[in-house]
Amino acid sequence: MGIEYESPPYFHPEQAAAAVDAGKHVFLAKPVAIDVPGCKSIRASGKKATSRKQVFLVDFQTRANEFYREAVRRVRAGDLGQLVMGEAQYPWEGGGRGARPSGSEECLRSWYYVLEISGDFIVEESIHALDVATWIAGGDPVCAVGSGGQTLRPEGSIWDHFAVTYWFENDLLLSFTSIQSIPGVRDEIRCRFFGSEGVIDTDYFSGVSIRGRKSYKGGRFDQLYTTGAQSNIEAFHQSITHRQYANETAAESVRSNLTAILGRQAAYKGGEMTWASLLQSETRLKPDLRGLKS
Repeated sequence: MGIEYESPPYFHPEQAAAAVDAGKHVFLAKPVAIDVPGCKSIRASGKKATSRKQVFLVDFQTRANEFYREAVRRVRAGDLGQLVMGEAQYPWEGGGRGARPSGSEECLRSWYYVLEISGDFIVEESIHALDVATWIAGGDPVCAVGSGGQTLRPEGSIWDHFAVTYWFENDLLLSFTSIQSIPGVRDEIRCRFFGSEGVIDTDYFSGVSIRGRKSYKGGRFDQLYTTGAQSNIEAFHQSITHRQYANETAAESVRSNLTAILGRQAAYKGGEMTWASLLQSETRLKPDLRGLKS
């Protein structure tokens, strides 16, 4: 028997751990956590699920798409040559300009605007773009320098824009920007990486391709949210019925989740933060939900 969690991300680590301990298969929405201890808990739950022959799948729709998968495989095979630089963007007309709600019940209803429940939008939303970026880069970032702010949303709410530069091994740079609540903006979840032999171009809302000395036409698509989720549900079912417990999505999702948290903390700091220092963090984001009705 499996359990699907589509709850606010603050609850995911505790819920996933309880489900695995209860012997259940787990289908989990992104992001898997909002802080470093939560990410470590998810990593442990994924490993425990594998050891206990239980399925643990994180629902990133891009990772279920055939064109994304083939394009990344070609990058791994060297079709882009040496990776030099990447770009990831997530401009979104939506997101609203809501204030931080008051009272425990209202905080839970409008949890998106509560840092301690959503993790801020770089973690809750922008992780879509950063997951593709870390997937293509194939490793953990070494450090990040960030900035951003709260120009459109009222004080106390989450931020409305982030700009972060990540450094990976071999001097690979990733420039990331994300902004919300801009009327008329074209929604994109785009990631491009430039290599010595070509460029991979991906967008959640339109398609994937590689151009260069070894081009890949890829494919066009829409409704990836729906088709990707359907593919992941099918993969979840297949893994259960065929007793496949590798659970690769757990570790990969923790990596991109930590990458988003690294960018958030660097931006809050207005400077540099290293991956090594981030992993030492024991800070837990905890909302005040006292007084909630059972």
